[in-house]
Amino acid sequence: MAVQVQEITVAHSPDSDDAFMFYALAKDKMDTKGLKINQVLKDIQTLNHDAIAKRYEVSAISFAAYPSVCKDYALMPCGASMGYKYGPVVVAKKPLSDEELKSATIAIPGKLTTAYLTLQLFQSGLAVVEYPFDKILDAVLNDEVDAGLLIHEGQLTYASLGLKKIVDLGEWWYDLTSLPLPLGGNVIRKDLGAKMMKEVTQILKDSIVYSLEHRAEALEYALTFARDMPEELADKFVGMYVNELTVDYGESGRKAVETLFKMAYEKGLYKEPIVTEFVS
Repeated sequence: MAVQVQEITVAHSPDSDDAFMFYALAKDKMDTKGLKINQVLKDIQTLNHDAIAKRYEVSAISFAAYPSVCKDYALMPCGASMGYKYGPVVVAKKPLSDEELKSATIAIPGKLTTAYLTLQLFQSGLAVVEYPFDKILDAVLNDEVDAGLLIHEGQLTYASLGLKKIVDLGEWWYDLTSLPLPLGGNVIRKDLGAKMMKEVTQILKDSIVYSLEHRAEALEYALTFARDMPEELADKFVGMYVNELTVDYGESGRKAVETLFKMAYEKGLYKEPIVTEFVS
């Protein structure tokens, strides 16, 4: 039975790309059809665990966490972050050969992140240690680990700190599949019922479209979440992860998600095949 609600909570990361997407909602720039929408900001690994606990009606999650929540949540066909020939990057203070990487200790932003799932597809059996995503650069620079798996803005700033790219997993994925790498998406709780799920999905899509059509003002808002990143880089980062695939996955985006889950299952990273369910 569907839950009757007048307000919902949307949880997402405190990052410039997510802030850009939710600008219209945060600043009351659009009609929400009488529905009050609250926003909660947390890092993606925490959001993954919160979704497993069914904490919020709508949440950003890593695609890697979807199999753990698919019983209770459906994927929204908008709001995804996908990298086309770019994605999470493994970096180190010096170049590492394949053999050196296999014996290295790598800081990762969480075992439920798609970044880590993709790293396992790239090379299984690596030694990893979990760090908050925004502490990984320092961990590499301070020799706490041999290498780090960077997500968010770190993908664009590591070179300025003198770190070396070992592999861009988005490039590797594209060379392998010719598809974008699906990193994060938005899910909505099924107990809201089909009608509410559809209405909320449309509101989120409208928010994304509004930001793309009012890019300058949405970017100005997003910059307040850019963690001191220069405006030019923040603009580039937002453009990387808020695009036509964010408005709607399209055929390539859906195929990318299915391919990610199929490859992970075939490699034994999931115990059973994953069937994706989208809000229709």
